[in-house]
Parts: sequence; C-alpha cells; structure tokens
Amino acid sequence: MTGRLMLLDTASLYFRAFHGVPDTVRAPDGSPVNAVRGLLDMIARLVADFEPTDLVACWDDAWRPQWRVALIPSYKQHRVAEEVAGGVDTEEVPELLTQQIPLIREVLTAFGIPIVGADDHEADDVIGTLASRASGPVDVVTGDRDLFQLVDDRTAVRVIYTARGMSRLELVTDEVLEAKYGISPRQYVDFAVMRGDASDGLPGVAGIGEKTARTLLVDHGDLAGIIVAAEDSGSPMSAAVRARFAVAADYLRVSPKVVEVVRDLDLGGKPAAGEATLGALSPAQLAAIDSLREQWGLGGSVDRALRALNRPA
Repeated sequence: MTGRLMLLDTASLYFRAFHGVPDTVRAPDGSPVNAVRGLLDMIARLVADFEPTDLVACWDDAWRPQWRVALIPSYKQHRVAEEVAGGVDTEEVPELLTQQIPLIREVLTAFGIPIVGADDHEADDVIGTLASRASGPVDVVTGDRDLFQLVDDRTAVRVIYTARGMSRLELVTDEVLEAKYGISPRQYVDFAVMRGDASDGLPGVAGIGEKTARTLLVDHGDLAGIIVAAEDSGSPMSAAVRARFAVAADYLRVSPKVVEVVRDLDLGGKPAAGEATLGALSPAQLAAIDSLREQWGLGGSVDRALRALNRPA
C-alpha cells in the first residue's frame, strides 16, 4: 500500500456509533441498524476530511487476549459478561449492538474495506503492526489513548482521536502529546503504566497520577530509570514515592508488555497488496451495496459512504 493509510479501530467506532445514534433507527423489519448507519457516516466523514488512499478496518479477534490476562488478571475483567468453557470470556455488549456486528462486517466487505484481525490479539496490535509496516503516512482512528504510543512525526503516524465526538476530532502528533502530557510518544507506555486505566482494569501505581508520572519521566527518562532511582535510597526521590514503587513492583514487571501494542504480528499477507486501495467500486459491489441498502433501510448513510468511497477513475 502506498499513499495515506487510514487504520480504523473498528470496535471503538461502532460502540461510539451505537451510543451516538438512537436505537429507534431501525430496518424495515424492525431490526436495529443505528450502529451500522452511524459507522458508515463516520467512515464517510473521515475519508472525505482526511483523504486516505488506503483504508483498513482493524478487528478484535480477541478483545481480552489470554496472554495479557495471564500477566494481569484484572485486565478488562469488569467488562466480562460471562466465562465459557476453554477460558474464553464473553464481552459485555448491549444486545442491540451484538445483533448488528455481523451486518457491520457484511457492509464493510461490500464496500471493499478489508477487515483484518489476528488470533489472540486485539485490534490495537493489528493497528500497531500495519502502522509499523507502512511506507507512507498513517492515520489511526480511535478513541483509545493507548494508541498514542504509535504517534511518530518522523514516520508520519498520527492519531485521529474520537473521544470527544466526530465534531471535535483531535489530531494527535508529537507536539500535541508534548503539550498535553509533557512527554514524548516513546514515553507514553511508561506514562500509561504508572497512571493506570480503570477502563482497562490496570491499577497503575497507587498515588502516582499524570502530573507525578510526567515529572518522574522528565527526571529519569523512562520507567527503567525511575525504578532504578526508586531502589536507590540515596536518590533524590522522596521516600514516599520510593515506597509506592516498591509496593507496585510486581505490577511494574509485567504491565509494560500488557500496555504496549504488538508491532510484528504475522497477518498472513493481509491485507493483500492493493486490496485496501480506495477506488472505483465494481458493478457487483454496487449491486451488493444497493441490496443491503434496501434490505436494511440504510438510506442516506450508504449514499454518503458511496460519495466518499467510490472513486471512479
């Protein structure tokens, strides 16, 4: 792939679409389609505004990978709806959204947008891998702060951050991270490890918030340097902070691997060369899209997506 690559954190977007569009938006048979329509509208807006040449929908083949859980058992534990045989957890997802996920995949496929996941890995890891392999600029679309670790002005990787909504998208670059957190992208994993994240079940280091984490990184460079200073009774670090790091020692040994996204997955050649390139949709694709529009009442959302994604030569 060449040109500007856009990588979608797909679940992040369809959850936001589901909660942002009323579930009274239904297909002719009464089935909910609010997440489908909302996602299509998001994609249309993103493609129109940022003009990628390539687009990939990255997928959570495992939303709570067991290798991450083995390191930190609390990882995403509060989101588990039930545990089934074989140790596979079921994520707590609204039933009206669950019903729409197969249709979301069908619609993305009809538009020629490759869906790429990896066994026992999250979409974040797929995004990290594809961003690392890209030969041109990359836009990562997500509402997940953990992906700020991928930002790199040198390789033109930036994050289009959706947490404040589509009308207030934030472009995250090296400069933005420096201004917002006082750290560089390469320090973000260590920053996130210390701060913790209740939404992911990561406890962090008790008593260490963003301000203290930033100060420690400025003073010591990285987490390894901070730990060395914490273990040195002669360092200028306060006894109280040293004690906090001593208590968190077991967590700190494993948490960086949990927070850091994988960048070297074997994706089995997916997406295929040129597969994700946006261009003219074939007559067969247009017919399939039209059929989905009529069956599911996707109306204007399909029209807007077609205007953005169908690019005849």
